[in-house]
Amino acid sequence: MTKLPETTKRCNSQPLQMQLDEIIQFVKMAVDDNQAAHEVEQGIWRRVLNLGRNAMQLFFDQHGDGDEGKEVTLADGRQVKMLEHHHQRAYLSVFGEFELWRVVYGTREGQRIEYVPLDSRLQLPRSKFSYLLQDWDQSTTLEMPFKQVSATMERILGLRQSVHSLERSGRYLAEDVPAFWEAQPIPTAEEEGALLVCTADGKGVPMRQAVDNIGVEEMKPDKGMRSGSKKMALVGSVYSVEPYLRTPQEVFNALFCSRDTPTEPASARPKPCFKRVRAALIRDEEGTTAPQVETIFGWMEKEVIHRGVTAQRPLILLMDGQESLWNAGLEYLPEQRFEVTEILDLLHAVSYVWRAAHLFHPSGSDPAFKLVKKQIQRILAGEVKKVIRSLRNLSTRRGLSGTKREELERICGYFRNNVERMAYDEYLALGYPIASGVIEGACRTVVNDRMERSGMRWVFEGAHAMLGLRSLSLSGGWDDFIKFRIDQESQRMYSNSAANDGCFQLPLVA
Repeated sequence: MTKLPETTKRCNSQPLQMQLDEIIQFVKMAVDDNQAAHEVEQGIWRRVLNLGRNAMQLFFDQHGDGDEGKEVTLADGRQVKMLEHHHQRAYLSVFGEFELWRVVYGTREGQRIEYVPLDSRLQLPRSKFSYLLQDWDQSTTLEMPFKQVSATMERILGLRQSVHSLERSGRYLAEDVPAFWEAQPIPTAEEEGALLVCTADGKGVPMRQAVDNIGVEEMKPDKGMRSGSKKMALVGSVYSVEPYLRTPQEVFNALFCSRDTPTEPASARPKPCFKRVRAALIRDEEGTTAPQVETIFGWMEKEVIHRGVTAQRPLILLMDGQESLWNAGLEYLPEQRFEVTEILDLLHAVSYVWRAAHLFHPSGSDPAFKLVKKQIQRILAGEVKKVIRSLRNLSTRRGLSGTKREELERICGYFRNNVERMAYDEYLALGYPIASGVIEGACRTVVNDRMERSGMRWVFEGAHAMLGLRSLSLSGGWDDFIKFRIDQESQRMYSNSAANDGCFQLPLVA
């Protein structure tokens, strides 16, 4: 019979009790000495951290080195033997770093370690950073630069963590993002809105150029990396919403109302339900964006199948005029399988009307403003072809030529190519959304607010990891993701634990 470690050895809590007594004594002395609250707070915090460190050390001491005897039978039936030497590993917790000396099992020293009982029993992570510390670190890096997070954590916890280790931990964490999305439950029909909306947009991320890509004449000893051009990330969102009936005139009034003109209360507009956001920045070996298109639109397709088709919700694809996005939409949501209503973002169309107006009138002038209002009224009434004829007729009357004429033709071509997506009068009568504020907000929150700060430059792996983590955080899934990720890593690392280790109850995440 194999020997099991003594996990029930007597727990000597006397040192911890002494520390608790010392904290109480510190507070009493602080009262007697009339210390300021902030000084007492700081003193208590230092003592609490030290108390936590000693409590964790006591916890590890109680588990010993994980000795389970000379030989152990693994879950798959293989027998492994205890190796001669203990193996050390570091464990960096929020209370400080610990050195753990463990018994390990394998075929022989120098070969692969097959089983580490202590690691398995305590569900230690792959890296030395505790799961709690990873959670605190990475949730903070979602909002703050890595260097600032390192300084902040050192100030609060007294732990020194390099920028490199924070970046690497984020990439490890992001490896489980795709599996997390695959595991998301389908919202119940009662909780969803009547319409299902898919939307996507591209957003540039400032990139860092590697030394290998810098010419010899540009290289300097202190240069390392230099600024590169932006690379387009892809952001997608799927949400359901209740219909919101409006007239073209109401939308027109909202577009051109002054600050003094009362508008509808924000509470009147239906809120998106189960808004999920994903973002990706991936390239294949040829440098194309095909992998990120597959990631985002492939995910959208699955969301539509589960949340739209099965519940027979009207499906809306709402985007701006970027042709590559519509091509991807048609590929992953083809007409043969899905009944999709394609809607061009109204505000994007409005911007083209302004561009046309400035070909005829100075920017900010009353004539330009009047021309825009007239054409937008036509667009909202579903009269896009009239807008095209009107602009071309005006071009002929004004004798527009050269680059201005070419620009007007591009604008008219834009309207002509999207006319089937601009039946706004029909969409409004059905209560469909006609503006892509959700994806615009997602691009701003996921990309701009974190990745386009002054001086920031990214590499593909780091940018993709940050986009993935920020996306699921924006979708409200951070805490669920952390639990999911711990469970996934535990299964990967400890699926082949010893067959006789069942008497130890591991706190597996549900």
